[in-house]
Amino acid sequence: MSIKQNLQDIKASLPEHVTLVAVSKTKPINDLMEAYEAGQRVFGENKIQEMAQKYDVMPKDVEWHMIGHVQRNKVKYIASFVSLIHGVDNLKLLQEINKQAQKHDRVIDCLLQIKIASEDSKFGMSPEDASTLLQSERLQELKNIRVTGLMGMATFTDDMNQIENEFSYLKETFDTLQQFSTFNCQLSTLSMGMSGDYQLAIDCGSTMVRVGSSIFGARNYN
Repeated sequence: MSIKQNLQDIKASLPEHVTLVAVSKTKPINDLMEAYEAGQRVFGENKIQEMAQKYDVMPKDVEWHMIGHVQRNKVKYIASFVSLIHGVDNLKLLQEINKQAQKHDRVIDCLLQIKIASEDSKFGMSPEDASTLLQSERLQELKNIRVTGLMGMATFTDDMNQIENEFSYLKETFDTLQQFSTFNCQLSTLSMGMSGDYQLAIDCGSTMVRVGSSIFGARNYN
């Protein structure tokens, strides 16, 4: 199946309110352009350097999402163009994003990453920490970021019941935290679900899915 056909099939299965992020990490520009020519405009990368290189050569109407773990010292490389940073898991990172966005006279949208998986390798805040952050005066000081939702990654397992429980937990957290609304925080996006579980994620309330291998084929990490 071609990238174009894969995209068409996936988009046909998505409800209108769900945004498809094409996860293009490790993929060559030719593959991204094939997806672009098929109408895809939202791409997700998990390495800042790779995303910056692709930004330089891709058309400028692409919306770039940083979906991987972000190191504070690397935010400056994407601050001029990134549309959404998915994996924000602490105040210091938000402050750095704000600082770099200010330099470019931009407001950068961010999602708070909530830890829902059982694996220690997954990053994320607890719902309690997220609640504290959203009510803090320090968040109010940040004029160049906007917290627009939550993101979570389920456990890497074949147990769909466990994944469903983790997605439901994130949706409950999202619903609870929506009460905290300020000029730089309105939670409207719930980013959860990947190639193997995005349909389940949508059933659990996801509004944004991150799909890579089902569009581009298996990844080669060599």
